[in-house]
Amino acid sequence: MLNIGCHLSSSKGFLAMCKTALEIGASTFQFFTRNPRGGKAKDLDPLDVTAFLKLAREHGLGPFLAHAPYTLNPCSADSKVRRFALEVMRDDLARMESIPGNLYTFHPGSHVGQGIEAGIALIAEQLGIVMRPDMTTTVLLETMSGKGSEVGGSFAELRDIMDHVQLPDKLGVCLDTCHVHDAGYDIVNDLDGVLEEFDHVVGLGRLRAIHLNDSLNERGSRKDRHARIGEGRIGLEALARIINHPRLRHLPFYLETPNELPGYAAEIALLRGMWTP
Repeated sequence: MLNIGCHLSSSKGFLAMCKTALEIGASTFQFFTRNPRGGKAKDLDPLDVTAFLKLAREHGLGPFLAHAPYTLNPCSADSKVRRFALEVMRDDLARMESIPGNLYTFHPGSHVGQGIEAGIALIAEQLGIVMRPDMTTTVLLETMSGKGSEVGGSFAELRDIMDHVQLPDKLGVCLDTCHVHDAGYDIVNDLDGVLEEFDHVVGLGRLRAIHLNDSLNERGSRKDRHARIGEGRIGLEALARIINHPRLRHLPFYLETPNELPGYAAEIALLRGMWTP
């Protein structure tokens, strides 16, 4: 079965997200660990977490993908910004142990003029601090569109980060279809070639999740503007090939399209109808 969900609000807790996922036909979901602009996370409710885990097990839902706040920049030139990123990620990963065995993705950050090598070194340094051998969460580097001084706009940059981090079994990649398209990878006309390159540079075994999004932009625009499924430059046919590709179809897919719940439910139903067993 196609394992697909969308980004849901965590404001009412884990159990509410799980119930919403079931209502819209999702088999997994993504959520922010806290306000996407940062700040203190809400205290976890043990009863809520227990009820959520029970319901998720009963329906076979998961894995669940936590998304770090967008404001995190572990490779900033400002030490205070880096310290904020460090503290948030450390707290997020500690909290994730309440729902063990799931995924946590983050945007690698922007080197803001320091240069790509300096940015990669700072990201790897932070991961070396926050990751632990005993944690059950897998941390995912997200593929980026390469706008401005973003790190992660190429597979090689992600591999360079990974090469500088210990605990390789705790570190993977979340591939965002909009981001890689906007970064210049031709997933519309040469999906096999892109996957071959990813496998050669990073290793498909390190790919653990996919953000399934269409794009408002032309390939290589480096702009990062998501579109609803089938309404952008990637298109429905290409996205259907992605969910059905033999090297990808086993992965969890997470929609981050500009939608409310009815729109997500419609996209999930559409994509399930295009998935071939």
